[in-house]
Amino acid sequence: MTDAKTLAELITRGDSEAPAIRAPGQQALTFAGLQALSTNTIGVLNEAGIGRGERVAIVLPNSPEMASVFVSVAAGATAAPLNPAYKTDEFEFYLSDLGAKAVIVLAGDETPVIAAAGKLNIPLIPLTPDTQGPAGAFSLSPPAGQAASAGGFSGADDIALILHTSGTTSRPKIVPLSQSNVCASARNISAWLELAPQDSCLNVMPLFHIHGLIAAVLSSLYAGASVACSPGFNALRFFSWLDEIKPTWYTAVPTMHQAILARAGRNQEIVARNPLRLIRSSSSSLPAPVMTELEDVFSAPVIESYGMTEAAHQMASNPLPPRERRPGCVGIAAGPEVAIMDIAGELLTPGAIGEIVIRGDNVTAGYENNEKANAEGFTNDWFRTGDQGVMDAEGYVTLTGRLKEIINRGGEKISPREVDDVLMTHPAIAQAVVFAMPHNKLGEDVAAAIVLREGKEASDREIREFAAERLAAFKVPRKIVLLDEIPKGATGKLMRIGLAEKLGLVE
Repeated sequence: MTDAKTLAELITRGDSEAPAIRAPGQQALTFAGLQALSTNTIGVLNEAGIGRGERVAIVLPNSPEMASVFVSVAAGATAAPLNPAYKTDEFEFYLSDLGAKAVIVLAGDETPVIAAAGKLNIPLIPLTPDTQGPAGAFSLSPPAGQAASAGGFSGADDIALILHTSGTTSRPKIVPLSQSNVCASARNISAWLELAPQDSCLNVMPLFHIHGLIAAVLSSLYAGASVACSPGFNALRFFSWLDEIKPTWYTAVPTMHQAILARAGRNQEIVARNPLRLIRSSSSSLPAPVMTELEDVFSAPVIESYGMTEAAHQMASNPLPPRERRPGCVGIAAGPEVAIMDIAGELLTPGAIGEIVIRGDNVTAGYENNEKANAEGFTNDWFRTGDQGVMDAEGYVTLTGRLKEIINRGGEKISPREVDDVLMTHPAIAQAVVFAMPHNKLGEDVAAAIVLREGKEASDREIREFAAERLAAFKVPRKIVLLDEIPKGATGKLMRIGLAEKLGLVE
């Protein structure tokens, strides 16, 4: 079968009667059903004046309808999924910045995007789930409009998906991803995980995020396999979904894996009768002890992968057995080319620390309307990820930190990830996030937010003494903050930048 270059081609790769989209408590939507739904949706949008390249914001809760409407809209227009938890002002910014032509909302939902769209005079398109039909079936009711000038399915160079980067200190950048970009990434993940039609992914990732959209939904469909869409991550319900859906794999961020592990002990019977082929982790660093515990509990290989929006998600990944998986390492190039570059734009030899760079058919052609970011982000056709790392002679890449997150303590550079890894070996620590806090003489100093394991105790002094036995003195956190929960970003990622401010450590 030839590679798919468009979503229209991608959804024809599965057997017509095979399940494509599933959900707890519902019958599956087949590939034939998904194709018919996409064709019908594009026809409805075209009649309302929305065609290829025109942007449709999608503001829906996690659901099978969110997956099917994303695929359907992206096949003939440009899908712009937004976090439904945004406030009115945030919606107003994103809708305006994107130039959205319409907004799809759940019929009857009182979301703040309605007020934002009204202020910007952007029409709403209510989505009504078909409660009598299979998972993901829906109908749209757009206001009447003139027929779209460019209708039908999109071509390979048309933009399928548009997302903002999750910038914390500056204006988020717009990342357009073409049909061929997202299909290439789906192909890469599908091939890397050796997905087959009998596989089924349990999706617990938010579907406004590149990880859920590409790694869970599109990679599954590319393989002719199915994706089961949960109503959002819920560690209490995860094991009942495992029992009902009987997936062969799931993909999640480390904080989700940790929450699942916290409840695994009382669900061992369910785990035993629903063996997983693999577990995938991505979007932030997976502490090595968590990887080991996941493999012990689930008796399945944990595949840590490295992704970002600009690459339509996957860049590097640890391989499946029998090849070597390395805890604390993001693996080898898994689709695009990966290299290490110095500040002058020269590629470095194995063992040298520098900036991780990538190029390939899954990588965006560039940020939208942002010449400065493109000039800084691309060097000799290589995209600069902003991550610092090192590649060994076998091609395995280890991240040493986000360049913007490296702590500069009076000229001494500290990788927060290195300190994280040491703290995570303490038997009482469940989570550790190391970050920079302001210092009046040194500029920055080292701080750590810590969540203790249930029933365990450790004082900040004990933790500092533990770190001091294993780290150079300048790397030991000067401030330890013990928390019940570490503040997270919208997608469940632990955000280092801005954490000092959130925790009241900035005067």
